[in-house]
Amino acid sequence: MSDAPLLSIVAPVYRSDAIVPEFVRRACEGASQVTEDFELLLVEDGSPDGSWDRILEACAGDPRVKGVQLSRNFGQQPAITAGLSYARGRHVVVMDSDLQDDPMYIADLYRKSLEGYDIVFARKRVRRFGALRNLSTRLYYAMFRWLANVDYDQHIGAYSLITRRVVEAFLQFGDYRRGYVIVLGWLGFKRAHVDVEHRERPIGRSTYSALALVSHAITIAITYSDKPLRMSIYFGMVLSTLSFLAGIWLAINYFRSNVGQLALGWTSIIISHLFLSGLILTSLGVVGLYIGRIFEQVKHRPIFVVRETRNMGV
Repeated sequence: MSDAPLLSIVAPVYRSDAIVPEFVRRACEGASQVTEDFELLLVEDGSPDGSWDRILEACAGDPRVKGVQLSRNFGQQPAITAGLSYARGRHVVVMDSDLQDDPMYIADLYRKSLEGYDIVFARKRVRRFGALRNLSTRLYYAMFRWLANVDYDQHIGAYSLITRRVVEAFLQFGDYRRGYVIVLGWLGFKRAHVDVEHRERPIGRSTYSALALVSHAITIAITYSDKPLRMSIYFGMVLSTLSFLAGIWLAINYFRSNVGQLALGWTSIIISHLFLSGLILTSLGVVGLYIGRIFEQVKHRPIFVVRETRNMGV
């Protein structure tokens, strides 16, 4: 890759047709603080609005802007993977295109990487979301850290700069379901962070709802941890111990009773039955989720499918 640019910027685009022109302008300004030898890859992730048209207009105005249109909405993580597979830069910046990730920090990330770091994260001092979104985000990271059993900094997101060897290592990762930041942590390269300000979204609202965050946390936890399976084992052991102790207590109470009668009730039996049945079904559901992920993985489907590209030969 002797003709590779010094810097590539990868940004997934979804429901951002009103933001794309301004993002392109700011991203090019941010990259120009490092070098004029850069490329900006916009990955349109099956957006239902006019995002791809805005990307085509940007590509027509500057050959350094390149477009990748996926055949449908695959999600943020596959879109990032698609962008990395096309990026040629010796350093690659990954960021969102909603302008909450401010491109002005690209130069700071690059300078930090020159100190010998292969991965440099943009660490947000304060997340600029609404009150409900901030609460759901905190719950998401708390649940994620607990389920996946990883030390994950909730102020770090996808906004980062990685070197070419990290890109190559990332693309070797064969998981169908993946989390960009989690994979970077697993790869083990030397990493650092730069503190940045998280900006207000200038137009529109984030497409990540609280329910989507919870769903993503569960998916990543099941992909990278067996803790939910171990939890079902622990619950089973606790219930077995409690039932054994309850059986001993009932036997002692029976023999101590003069009439040999116990205060047995239909309600307590039904409640116990429903409780145990619920735990059994929950455990089966957890096992089913793991089997479903295995089924997804062994089918070896592509992580993304590209419909069209623009300016890739430039």
